[in-house]
Amino acid sequence: MTILMIVQLLVVLLALYVGSRYGSLALGAISGIGLAILVFGFGLKPGSPPTDVIYIIIAAVTCAGIMQASGGMDWLIQIAERMLRKHPDRITFMAPLCTFFLTVLVGTGHVVYTLMPIIVDIAIKKGIRPERPCGVASIASQVGITCSPIAAAVVAFVTISNSNGFDITIPRVLMVSIPACICGLMAAAAASYRRGLDLDKDPVFQAKIKDPEQFKYIYGDSTTTLDKQIPQSAKNAVFIFLAALLIIVVFAAFPDLLPEYKTLKAVKGAGDIALTGDVAITADQLAKAGVVVSGYTEHHMVDLKMNLVIQIVMIGAAALMIIFCKAKPKKAVSGPVWQSGMVAVVAIYGIAWLADTYFSNYLPEIQVMLEEVVKEYPWSIAIVFFLVSVLINSQGAVVVAMLPLAYSLDIPGWVLLGVLPSVYGYFFIPNYPSDIATVNFDRTGTTVIGKYLLNHSFMMPGLICVFTSTIVAYLLSMLFN
Repeated sequence: MTILMIVQLLVVLLALYVGSRYGSLALGAISGIGLAILVFGFGLKPGSPPTDVIYIIIAAVTCAGIMQASGGMDWLIQIAERMLRKHPDRITFMAPLCTFFLTVLVGTGHVVYTLMPIIVDIAIKKGIRPERPCGVASIASQVGITCSPIAAAVVAFVTISNSNGFDITIPRVLMVSIPACICGLMAAAAASYRRGLDLDKDPVFQAKIKDPEQFKYIYGDSTTTLDKQIPQSAKNAVFIFLAALLIIVVFAAFPDLLPEYKTLKAVKGAGDIALTGDVAITADQLAKAGVVVSGYTEHHMVDLKMNLVIQIVMIGAAALMIIFCKAKPKKAVSGPVWQSGMVAVVAIYGIAWLADTYFSNYLPEIQVMLEEVVKEYPWSIAIVFFLVSVLINSQGAVVVAMLPLAYSLDIPGWVLLGVLPSVYGYFFIPNYPSDIATVNFDRTGTTVIGKYLLNHSFMMPGLICVFTSTIVAYLLSMLFN
C-alpha cells in the first residue's frame, strides 16, 4: 500500500467518522465531501452510485410508510403487545422475537420506537430489570434487516451476487439468515436472562424510588396500545402489505413465473437493447440511429429482473392502500418509517458511492494485499464487514460498498452468504437512534450507555448475537451449498 493510497483511505474513513458523529442525513452528505476530495483533489475516477438498491428502498419504504399512515402499524404493534403481556415472565425472550419479526415484515428497525415503551412497562410491572429485554430487543430490531425480503441489505446481496455469478434468490438468503439470526438472538437473550441485579435487590434503583417523584415517574402510568380501536381499513392495509411480500417471495422462489421480454444481443458498442412485443430492430436501423454496429445481432428472451419486481409490487401495494384503506400520503411522509427510510437512501447513496470510488481505483492493489489471507481463510471477510459496519450505520451500505470487493477477491458466494449477519456492527459504538431511544425509554435507568462509552447495555447481547448468527449462517450455507 502506497502513501497515496493510505492518505486517500484516511479521507474515506474521516468522512465516515465525521458523518457518524452528526448522524442522520450527514452520513451521506459528508461522504459527498470525501467523494469530492477523491475526485477533484486526487483525480480518481468516480465510482458508480448504487441506483438499483436506492430505487428498491424508496419503493419499499413508501409502501411501509403508507401502511403506517393507514394505521396498520398500530395493529401490528397491538398484536405484539398482546403476546408480550400474555407471557410477562418471558419478556427477555419474547421481546426480541417481536422486534425482530416486525423488522422482517417492514424492512426497517425503526418500528422499535413504538414497542420499546411497552417492553419497559411490562418488565417494570413484573419486577424484571428492563435492561435485560431492552438491550437484546434493540439489537433484534436491527438484526432483522438481514432477514427481510424488502430490506436493502438482502436485495443488494442478491442483486450483486447474481451479477457476479453466484445464482441466489431472496428465499434462499432468508432460509439461511432467519434461522441463524434467531439462534443468535436466543443465545443473547439467554445470556441476558439473569443480567444485572433484580430491581428489588439493586441498591441504586431502590435509592432512586425513595424519591416520591421518581417512584411516580417509574411506576405511574402504563404504556399500552390495547385500548386503541383499530379500524378495518388499517387491517386491510396490513393484508395488502403482506400479500405484496408474499408475491415478491413467490416470484423470487419461482422465477419461471416472471414475464419475459425480448432483447437484442451481440451488438458491439450498444449492449443489450430492450424491445417491446414482436418489434425487431435491424443492424441498419441501429446504424441510422447513430449506434456503432459490429458483428451480428440476435434476439433472445430475458426474465423481468427481481429488483424491478420488488419496485413494481411495492409501489402498486402502496397505491392500493391509498385508494382503499384511507391512507393519507401526507401523513406517511411525516411518519418515522418513511423518514428513516429516506435517511437510509441518502446514507447508502453517499457512503456506497464514496467506497466504490476508492476501491474501484485500487482494486488490483487491494486484491494483492488481501489475496493470501482470504484464500486461506475466506471467512475472515466477516471481520472486514463488521469493522466497516462499526463506522457505517447501515447494513445495506456495507453490503453495497463491500460485497463487490469481496467477489473480486474470488471469495465463494456461499461463504459470503454465510457471513452476511456480520454486516451488523454499529451497536459497538452506541450512537444509533434505536439504541439511544431505548436508553431514554427505560424509566428505571438500568439500560445505559456507560461511563466509558463501550461498556453499554447493547455490547454483550450484540456481540453474542452477531458471533452466534454468523457461525450458524456459515454452517447452514455450507450445508446448502
